[in-house]
Amino acid sequence: MDFKDIIGNADAKDYLSKSVKQNNILHSYLFSGTEGIGKLLIAKEFSKMILCHTQNEHCDCKSCIAFDGNNHPDFTVINEDCNDNIKVETIRNLTEKVYEKPILSNKKVYIINNCDKMTVEAQNCLLKTLEEPPEFIVIILITANENLILNTIKSRCMTVKFHGIEDKDLINYCKNNLSYVEISDNLLKSFDGSIGKAIKLKDSKDKFDKLEKLISNLEKISIIELLQEKSIFDRDNINDVLDYMIVCLYSNSSKNNKYLDCIKTINECSNRLRSYSNFDMTIDNMLLGLWEELNESSNRC
Repeated sequence: MDFKDIIGNADAKDYLSKSVKQNNILHSYLFSGTEGIGKLLIAKEFSKMILCHTQNEHCDCKSCIAFDGNNHPDFTVINEDCNDNIKVETIRNLTEKVYEKPILSNKKVYIINNCDKMTVEAQNCLLKTLEEPPEFIVIILITANENLILNTIKSRCMTVKFHGIEDKDLINYCKNNLSYVEISDNLLKSFDGSIGKAIKLKDSKDKFDKLEKLISNLEKISIIELLQEKSIFDRDNINDVLDYMIVCLYSNSSKNNKYLDCIKTINECSNRLRSYSNFDMTIDNMLLGLWEELNESSNRC
């Protein structure tokens, strides 16, 4: 039993494996790192190790069978799909159940995924359990936004830092598992070491290829030609598109520093969209601003 099927973060996996083998399991952990790099997968495997009866590599104890069948009575994941804020009622329910003794294993494990989505009231509700946990309880908090967690919570957890997947491992994974044929340097940068983001952006690859070419040709095309490419900017994934534009602008800044100045225009567009400004008008203004930043000065000469 180990983390061999989960790529990356060897140091974190080694620390957690040794903790189980040496029976040095703490009551509370904070798994912190970029979204989509396997923190939840590692937390689940760590939980399975903690609950296992034998610690054999290929174990078929009752605990492992129940865990693999997603019906282990001593294991709970809160907010697995990362969709909603975690309200105080959810944590209050957890804190009531943690004092019930384990049914199948010697311990009980709770994972709170994207724990930064806990309201302040929910975090404060959890605090007492972290201060005085039952001897059989293990709570694993997972976050990509550690700064949103109360210091009183963090001070009572062992923080385990997770890092982005190395480029070579990420490229191999994308080609072998996600059917990527080619991955440009800009697209690889936009993945930010995250398999989750590579999965998310997979269906938009053709659009991003067009966007990369568009950014590279900003100094060569007319404003009319630029506006004709407006279909790239759809509402559903506009944040990913704007983020990718910034990556491409940085890449082109070596040939013209004005590309760096264009990033301000992207950020202004993003802020306007968050303020619910008219979508089409905001995109038009952004495209016009980008073109003028790179072309207006030469046109005046």
